[in-house]
Amino acid sequence: MQILLSARRAHKKSNTFYAVFSTMMLFLVTVWVATQAFFGEKMWILDSNFPGGPDVYWKANISVWYMDWGTTAVVLLQLMTDALMIHRCRVVWNSHQIIIVPVILWLASLVLGILVDWTTSSPGGDFFSGIASQIGLAYYTVSVVLNTILTCLICYRMMRYAKSVQEHLGREYASLYFSIVTLIVESVLPYTLSGIAFLVTMGMGSPTSVAFVCVYILMMCISPQMLILRVIVGRAWDETTLNQPGSTLKFTPPGMGPPQPIDNIGQRIQLQTMSDAYIPDSKV
Repeated sequence: MQILLSARRAHKKSNTFYAVFSTMMLFLVTVWVATQAFFGEKMWILDSNFPGGPDVYWKANISVWYMDWGTTAVVLLQLMTDALMIHRCRVVWNSHQIIIVPVILWLASLVLGILVDWTTSSPGGDFFSGIASQIGLAYYTVSVVLNTILTCLICYRMMRYAKSVQEHLGREYASLYFSIVTLIVESVLPYTLSGIAFLVTMGMGSPTSVAFVCVYILMMCISPQMLILRVIVGRAWDETTLNQPGSTLKFTPPGMGPPQPIDNIGQRIQLQTMSDAYIPDSKV
């Protein structure tokens, strides 16, 4: 937020959007953490003598009103993160056609998310058992598949472009477009990997899914925030990345013919003649 609101930084409309977007994400994940912390405090400390123990307390109180707030916050947070990934995929590919399937999957996750919120908020509704568990598994399956597709598309585009730049300009310039950190942040990879881990454990019915879902939800907020930070400081991929003006090298003596352009994925290198700049006695 300090970077976004810095008076010395040129103001952009997108900066205002990202400021609101980031604040909303932080608010939603805070709501989820607060509800989980309060429920855990009541289950393990305040009501530790509940008849039947923590398991019975969980089943009897999992649909309490403030837990519904946490579920709604998670669904909204996930929809926002997935929408941001779709937008970034469109930017990286500079094409609307590439996001047709992701948008359809996002709409499907929206419908399933509403169903998850409704079933878990019903009396006795438990995300980890019953019909709510089945709908939740379908919801997270669609969402994780969407994340995986978007991550693969973004990684492929960046690696392909970096390879092209390396072939024409060398490894030094290619490092501007491809590095481990860039790939991880731009593709929101931690979010996708944690989602896959949670989905696998949930599908297997493993108790560890409770731990993985916590990591997954935290990554829903942390990974997009890292990406937004790169965007606002001007280090992220944008619409002009593939259309940046090329470098012009002028060293050919007169009579060597017209300029020779070399184009590949929007990158242009141009050699031009200039009568007063040449290297005498050169064999090149």
